[in-house]
Amino acid sequence: MLFAVRNATALHRLLDAAPALADDSAVVPVFTLVPGSDFDADALAALDGRGARCVPWDEARATSYDLILAASANGVGELSGPLVLLPHGAGFGKRVPYARGADSANGLSPDQLLRPDGTPVARLHALPHPDERARLAAEAPAAARPAAVVGDPTLDRILESVPRRARYRAALGTGGRRLVAVLSTWGPESLLERRPELPARLAATLPYDAFQVALVLHPNERARHGEFALRQRLARLERAHVVLAGGYEEWGAVLVAADCVITDHGSTALYAAALDRPVVSAYDGGGELLPGTPIARLLRGAPYLDDARPYAPQLERALTAHEPGVVRAHAGGAFAEPGHALERLRESLYGLLELPPPEAPAQPAPLPPPRPDTGARVAAFAVESRVRGNTAEVTRHPAAGAGEGGWLAAEADWAGSRYVQGARLLYRYAAAGEAPGWCAEALAAYPVCRTAAVLTPDGGCAVRTRGGPLRWLRFLPPARGSAPDPVAVLCGVHAWLAEHPEADGPGERPGRAAGVRCRAGGRTAEVVAVSLPR
Repeated sequence: MLFAVRNATALHRLLDAAPALADDSAVVPVFTLVPGSDFDADALAALDGRGARCVPWDEARATSYDLILAASANGVGELSGPLVLLPHGAGFGKRVPYARGADSANGLSPDQLLRPDGTPVARLHALPHPDERARLAAEAPAAARPAAVVGDPTLDRILESVPRRARYRAALGTGGRRLVAVLSTWGPESLLERRPELPARLAATLPYDAFQVALVLHPNERARHGEFALRQRLARLERAHVVLAGGYEEWGAVLVAADCVITDHGSTALYAAALDRPVVSAYDGGGELLPGTPIARLLRGAPYLDDARPYAPQLERALTAHEPGVVRAHAGGAFAEPGHALERLRESLYGLLELPPPEAPAQPAPLPPPRPDTGARVAAFAVESRVRGNTAEVTRHPAAGAGEGGWLAAEADWAGSRYVQGARLLYRYAAAGEAPGWCAEALAAYPVCRTAAVLTPDGGCAVRTRGGPLRWLRFLPPARGSAPDPVAVLCGVHAWLAEHPEADGPGERPGRAAGVRCRAGGRTAEVVAVSLPR
């Protein structure tokens, strides 16, 4: 059995469908790279470490196979064996620019699905929704003959992963923030081409304690640039700690973890819609999007992200206005048989093989937790603070992407030297016994520093201001909801002490919570003074 891979996107689709053929010793899968794609660089990378057998194209052409699985009809005409064609994406919403029909969809074009003699290239064309079969029948009845509706194995993997949402958010370090996934397809009308500054602007302007930003790119973008060149191009996003989701599996986990998505006209948005995530459009129109398709209807009903207005209020409105089920209804036009794609596909495949299917059910594998390559934790923040009475409210942004204004807080042994030298608040993570000496050393070594602090493993904190005593504090979480990040609370403590230099300090005396509260990202912690550790 041959898996014919045109590019990375096709391989990912085939791997998601592979469990339909699992648990059968009679099925021996091999892979080959179909030549001719402009995006075949690293096309087989998802097979690394999986022990998959790959054969050269010339060997694949010279061999007759019992079954050939592909997620693109392009270039497979030289192979021998019954071809099963899987969808390359969802919704079939993009035009084929070179097709004979003005409204031919990429993946449904007769030019792609029929041989020169007018016969179908595929023995089975597995489709995710009956509307696609109807579109085929209307445009090219011959191309519709091998079509069968089985559902979408990739969607089923994503739906199977929903119970893991908390794990994914923990792996991403999201915490109590809202995760905003920015989705970009490939090509001249993609978000990354038309609005290349958007991910960086989101990271620079959205409050760090309220929002986290992730970028999901089409695999063709990785293939076009190469991984190294792409990361060079997006280096500022890494410095701003935007999560760059991996091209295989990780993007689906990010969608599950996300609170909302910002998207162009790529089909990834339909998977977010199937999860009923709020969708915000960043698509400015063009010739690629086919009207009347599921993605076109989804974008028509979505609020538009306006670069001329602050992003945070627009996203807050999208989250607040979201009505459960409304967005998911748009995905209903792209996906049928949710949760049953593998069993439907298995039934069709074994019918072609004329073999009984395995007794064990075909089940989608949940997506693994993401492993975001965002470097270490954010180690330097640009902070804006406001103190009213006994409440200090702080707004933080990663210093690498922030503009002018506010003051700096930096992790002394992790942030870059220019941040450490310019920080009013320096902090580090260390044992309580190191706090007195280190705080004194930091204040002596860095003239700009006004507060030095040590966050201890037990959740405590030692704080010393310039000219002031060493104070031992503890941060109490709210009775309901999640607590703010301890460093955000520490920023609030610094701001409060700067406004009250003569005060005894937060908590007034050991053991008493005196009402000094720190707010960040809509979450509050109360600061309590504690006795000196023995």
